[in-house]
Amino acid sequence: MFRILLALFFISISFAQQTDKVDFIKCDASVYPYASEKSISGTVVYEFKVKKAIDTIKIDAKSMEFSGVMINGKSVKFKNSGKTLDLFEGFKKGKNKLTFSYSAKPKQTLYFTGQDENLQIWTQGQGKYTSYWLPSFDDVNEKVIFNILISDVNPYLKVISNGLLKRKPEVMYMDYDAFEMKKPMSSYLVMLVIGNFEKQTTTTKSGTPLEFYLDKNDVSKFEPTFRYSKEMFDYLEQEIGVKYPWGIYRQVPVRDFLYAGMENTTSTIFSQDFVVDSIGFNDRNYVNVNAHELAHQWFGDLITAQSGKHHWLQEGFATNYALLAERHIFGDDYFYDVLNDYAEQLYRASKTDTIPVMNEKASTLSFYKKGAWALHVLREDIGAKNFQKAVKKYLKKYQYKNVNTDDFLKIVRQVSGYDVDIFKKLWLEKAGFEMEIAQKYLSRNKFIQDYFALKKSKKSLAELTEILKSDAYYPIKQYIVYQTRNIPFEERKVIIKAALATNDILVRRAVAESTPIIPEAIKSQYETLLDDNSYVTNEIALVYLCMNFPADREKYLFQTRRLLGNNDKSLRITWLKLAYETPEFDAQKLDYYLELLHYASAQYESSIRQNALETLLSIDFMNTKVITQLFLATKHHKWQFTLFARTKIRELLKNSEYRALVEKLAATSDDSMRELYLKFLNEK
Repeated sequence: MFRILLALFFISISFAQQTDKVDFIKCDASVYPYASEKSISGTVVYEFKVKKAIDTIKIDAKSMEFSGVMINGKSVKFKNSGKTLDLFEGFKKGKNKLTFSYSAKPKQTLYFTGQDENLQIWTQGQGKYTSYWLPSFDDVNEKVIFNILISDVNPYLKVISNGLLKRKPEVMYMDYDAFEMKKPMSSYLVMLVIGNFEKQTTTTKSGTPLEFYLDKNDVSKFEPTFRYSKEMFDYLEQEIGVKYPWGIYRQVPVRDFLYAGMENTTSTIFSQDFVVDSIGFNDRNYVNVNAHELAHQWFGDLITAQSGKHHWLQEGFATNYALLAERHIFGDDYFYDVLNDYAEQLYRASKTDTIPVMNEKASTLSFYKKGAWALHVLREDIGAKNFQKAVKKYLKKYQYKNVNTDDFLKIVRQVSGYDVDIFKKLWLEKAGFEMEIAQKYLSRNKFIQDYFALKKSKKSLAELTEILKSDAYYPIKQYIVYQTRNIPFEERKVIIKAALATNDILVRRAVAESTPIIPEAIKSQYETLLDDNSYVTNEIALVYLCMNFPADREKYLFQTRRLLGNNDKSLRITWLKLAYETPEFDAQKLDYYLELLHYASAQYESSIRQNALETLLSIDFMNTKVITQLFLATKHHKWQFTLFARTKIRELLKNSEYRALVEKLAATSDDSMRELYLKFLNEK
C-alpha cells in the first residue's frame, strides 16, 4: 500500500511540476472509432507554451501507438512508456505546435454496445481516464480548449461531442462532424457519443439552446424523461447568478452506462435506466440526476477542484444545487424530506465512516451529501442573498481555473464576515455527522416538526387514521403504514383502508410493500394496486396477490399481461416467472422460458440480463443455456453486472453436480468459452 501511495505521490508531483513549466492551450483532434475492432485512431495537434526550462514533456496516453510525431514542423524522437507520450526534443521556450497520429484499443473509457443501427459508442472519462482513448492529461489542473472532429461511423447515426457543432450532420455528403469549444476545460470532461438517436430542442430564457436526445425507439418518452429540464435550467442560472458559460447544453442517455450521469462539458451522458414513460416517472425519474449534472456545468466544469481533497467543491455543490432545483419544482416539504433522509444516512454511516469531507479518501456519501449539508448550513447561517453573492464572486474570480476550499471560504468571509474557520472544522475537517445541529435546521420546516413529533408520540389507531385522512405530507403517511405493519390485521385494517383511500401513489405503494399477507377483507381494495400508475407497485401487488389467492392467479396474470414495466423489465420478467409456474399457462410454458432466455442474452442491457438470469437460476440453474449466459455476463464492461455473475458462479460451483456440468461444457465448447469456463473452474 505504501509503495502505491508513494508512486501516486510522485506522479502528482511530476505533473504539478509540468503545469508550472508548460501550458497546453488548444487541442485539435480528428478521431475515427472502429466499431468492428472496438478501437480508435486519429491525428492530434496540440498548441502549447513552454514557460520554464523542462527536460521532458509528458502527455498521458494509455496503451497507444504513435507515428508522425512532429514539433514545430520537424520530426522528433519520442518515448512511448505505455502510459505517456514523452517528448524531450524539438520544443522551445514560448509557443510550440505538436502534431502526431495515434491508435488504441482501449480496455476502458471508450465503450461499444450493439451493432449496425443499434450501435452505440460512448465514453466515460470521470477522474483521469480520457487518456485511454485520446492522448490528453490526467492532471485536472491542465485545462485545454478541445476541438474534436469525428469521422462518421455510419451516416445514419448521430454524433455528439463537446461544444458547438460546426458541420451540419443532416447534409449527407459530409462524412464528419466537427465540434468546437471556445473555452478551456479539464481532459476528463471530453466526451464522445455515437448512436441512433432522435433529437428535440428548446431554448432557455437566456437564449441557450437545449438539445435532448433519446434512442429512436424511445421517442414517446421525451416529455417524461426530460420533464422540468428547461425550468430547472432557468432556475439554476438565476439562483447561481452566473450565466451558463458554454453556449449549448445537450443530454443523451446510453445503454449500460457505468453511473447515473456524467457532466461532460456542454454534453451530459446519463443512464438509459432514467428513460421513462409517464408511469415510470413515478418510480424512478431523471429529475435529480438531471439537475445534479447541470449544476456541475458551473461546479466542476467552469471551476474544477485542484485535487481529490477538495472534491466536495464539485459533488457537494452539485448535490446542493440539485436539491434547490427540486425545491423549486416540488416545494419546501420535499426539500426538507430529502435533507432529513440525507441526515439519517450520514448519521448511520458515521458509526463506521471516520474520514472527513476534506480528504481524498472520503466516501461518496460524504463528498455528495455531507458536502450538500455543509452548504445548506452555510446558506442558512449567512442568508440566501449573501450566499448567492459569495458564489457569484467565487465563480467569476476562478472561472476556467482550479480551486481549493480556502478559495471559496475566503470569499464567504469577505462577503458576510462569517466565521469560516469554525464552519470548516465542524463540517469539513471533522469526521462524523452533527445530527443534533442538523435537526435544528430541519425543524425550521413545519412538516419536519410534525414528522419528528409523530416519531416520538404514541398515538392511537384512531388518531393515526385521522392523519392518513388529512393533508399531511406523504412521508408521514408512509411512516404510519410501515410502523403499523406488525400489529394484528383486525386492528390495522382501518389503517390499510385509509392509506389506500388516499390515492397517493407512494402511500399506496407502502401498503403493497408492508402487507405480504392479504386478508380476504381487503382483497378487493388491494387488487386496485394493479391499476396504479407505478410499475413498482404493480409488480409487488401482482406477486402478493398471486401468492395469497392462487385460485385467481390466471385472472391477475391476464390483467397485467401487456405490462413491460421500467427499463429493466422487472415487471415483465416477474410476470413471466409467475406465468411459467401457473398450471393454467402450461401451453405457453416453453414460450415464456425462451423469452426469459432472450432477455438474458447480450442483446439487452445488463439490468435486464441480470433480472432474467436471477429468474432463470431460480427456475433451473442446471440449464446449459443459462450457464452459458451467466458465464458470458462476466465479460461485460459494467462492473456491477460482472460482480453479480462472478459471485453467482463461484457460489454454484460449490455444487458438485453443477461443477461437473460446467466441466463437461468446457470440454465440448469452442476455445473462447472453454477459456472462460476454465478460468473459474481452476480458481483456488
